[in-house]
Amino acid sequence: MKRRHLALLPLAGAAHAQWQPDRAITMIVAFAAGGGTDAAARLIARFMERDLGQSVVVLNRSGAGGEIGFSELARARPDGLTIGFINTPHILTLPMERQARFRLEDFSLIGNIVDDPGGLWVRADSDIRSFADLIAAARARPETISYGTTGVGSDDHLAVLALERATGAKFLHVPFAGSAQVKQNLISRALQLGSMNMSEAVNDMRHGVLRPLAQMAATRWDMTPQVPTLRELGHDVIEGSMRGMAAPAGLPAEVVARLAVSVRRTVDDPAFQEAARSQSLPLRFLDPAAYLAELQALRLGYQALWNQHPWRE
Repeated sequence: MKRRHLALLPLAGAAHAQWQPDRAITMIVAFAAGGGTDAAARLIARFMERDLGQSVVVLNRSGAGGEIGFSELARARPDGLTIGFINTPHILTLPMERQARFRLEDFSLIGNIVDDPGGLWVRADSDIRSFADLIAAARARPETISYGTTGVGSDDHLAVLALERATGAKFLHVPFAGSAQVKQNLISRALQLGSMNMSEAVNDMRHGVLRPLAQMAATRWDMTPQVPTLRELGHDVIEGSMRGMAAPAGLPAEVVARLAVSVRRTVDDPAFQEAARSQSLPLRFLDPAAYLAELQALRLGYQALWNQHPWRE
């Protein structure tokens, strides 16, 4: 694949960007319809349509852990008419795991939108009442506490691998295709622990079905202020899923600027914020430069982890 330099433009002065799309925009989502990324994409597409004056059509291209959709986005014409969502850790880790058809440098970053922290979940009636109980049980019975994730190499999986290294505890990994299956097996008692993003199970918490033991954000999410972070509990483990907007590398600077302004305006819109809150989406806007810095730092951390302990199973 021809490699193109990643285009960035600070948002300072971006309000003067004059580019406007002259026809409908395609937004590629690398995961299936109905999932968390798809829901966030369809929500933000509605608001961006108003700001850009053109339709934004969501196109699901799921499969291979996101590689199909990410590769299609990387290969698209860099004209601003094809954009897409990129997700951590997949956008960073897939090229480590195999000969992926993309890398971070194949994208022009537009802005991050969602930063959904990981969480450790048990049934509401579980005998494991606290994070301390969980670690004690896993140390006493290594590799017998089963935990579900959305797959090998997912943020859910990498979070528990990091937790194992930090605590010396050992768990039994059971991967699934999505968080719905993780919840189903946790509720049915086929699993003892679920590693899921906080937004994916917060409604089950509200209905008294699941109980969080800890969240993996740097600070407590304002929708779950009662749930301690792992950092507060003495373990510097921060993990989650960032979901942001990107386009093919080589996008002209004025197009990057206009799209970034549209994303920022959307995230700042009180109506969007209310809708995002109803979907339990933890918002965190980052402009193109800040987004790139965050992803580069994450990639260094994941690469070090991969070099030390490849997560293939």
